Amino acid sequence: MERWFEYPEIDPVALALGPIKVHWYGLMYLMGFIAAWWLGRYRARQPHTPLREEQVGDVIFYGAIGVVLGGRFGYVMFYNFDKFLQDPLWLFQVWTGGMAFHGGLLGVIIAIWLYARSQNIRFWNMIDFVAPLVPIGLGLGRIGNFIGAELYGRAADVPWAMVFPTDPLQIARHPSQLYQFALEGVLLFTVLWVYSRKPRPTMAVSGLFLLVYGCSRFVVEFFRQPDAHLGPVAFQWMTMGQLLSLPMIIGGIVLMLLAYRWAETRTTTGASH
Repeated sequence: MERWFEYPEIDPVALALGPIKVHWYGLMYLMGFIAAWWLGRYRARQPHTPLREEQVGDVIFYGAIGVVLGGRFGYVMFYNFDKFLQDPLWLFQVWTGGMAFHGGLLGVIIAIWLYARSQNIRFWNMIDFVAPLVPIGLGLGRIGNFIGAELYGRAADVPWAMVFPTDPLQIARHPSQLYQFALEGVLLFTVLWVYSRKPRPTMAVSGLFLLVYGCSRFVVEFFRQPDAHLGPVAFQWMTMGQLLSLPMIIGGIVLMLLAYRWAETRTTTGASH
């Protein structure tokens, strides 16, 4: 089949200063944190927010630490546990690469909990504030994956399939990184940003984040090449990414149901008085 696009080979190293190399993937992370900081300061100026504008930088710092540490921990534990058992110190070799979103999410949640506790702010109010700031970084991270020709998709015969230079088989594949950019970045950001523009019940924004991301990731995994050393991890078709996304989908639904039920209960109780 004739393809519409060829993979645009871009040097994954954006800048080299002697032995120091700055990769596009790292720059995308940096841009994601900057975007979250800018959007967070904008949101902090709106009414009904738990943070002051000057606190946003501290929150982003805590979140960045959570992303790096949690992402590395999740990658090692979820995707390379056997290697960790053989060499436990490999967990700390962050320069070798390897990050996992689900681990990063756990890291951010722990970091935000610590910050909220230190500032005497309700945890769920903090999480609801932070959730709409995350998708920009997720989307940029997937662009970084695309530039690095990593985490590409399964074999495909669609016109937009691409041959990635890092693929040892050199076959046309889904550019699944771009699918993830569209769903986990653009779609998720749009849904959360529009939804959170008005005051919502506590936990509802967080629940919507988990639900939309979980569904998006579950769908994209059908097009993304599974890790060779893992393959399907359940039912002979479910990938690790899908398995880890199921609790997010269920948790998102539960949080939204509880959020609106408790809000309705409080409204009814207030009206009865």
